[in-house]
Amino acid sequence: MIYTVTFNPAIDYVVRLDAPLEVGAVNRAQGEDCVLGGKGINVSGVLAQLGVESVALGFIAGETGAWLERGLAAQGLHTDFIHLQEGMTRINVKIKAGQETELNGAGPNIPEAAMLDALQKDDVLILAGSIPACLPQTTYERLLARLQGRGVRAVVDATQNLLLKVLPYEPFLVKPNNHELAEIVGRELT
Repeated sequence: MIYTVTFNPAIDYVVRLDAPLEVGAVNRAQGEDCVLGGKGINVSGVLAQLGVESVALGFIAGETGAWLERGLAAQGLHTDFIHLQEGMTRINVKIKAGQETELNGAGPNIPEAAMLDALQKDDVLILAGSIPACLPQTTYERLLARLQGRGVRAVVDATQNLLLKVLPYEPFLVKPNNHELAEIVGRELT
């Protein structure tokens, strides 16, 4: 089975303006949408479109978490979230008004949890995106260290330090984008 991990899922509230954003003034929306996601969830969505089954793992909390979980189920995505008793799944506000302005929520505090112990030989684990501030930045490393020798293939899509620190655990695949790869090698790539 393919498992994707999103430590900090989100509901993206996207607001479109037909004029530039005016700070300190009332701005009227031309349109708005809610997009459910987070990097790992987005990977599960693409896999579903390709006809490949996966399970999205992560942490959700509060009514926003319940809404996100129901919405993903309605889209046909399989999830196995850990339900936190405190906090709420984050809402990110994306304002599209010529240029895009983003206000990203913090999300709930996530306790140390052993959520990946059920992975078995030949499973694929996709770690995608950042690690919330409430968890140690060594979380990806620690997960891969725990899974070492179990035949689980890890795929990592993360930024510079998160990606570099998992390389000793020999992930099956890494996916830096052009910007992230330029940061790693310390020069501009064209």
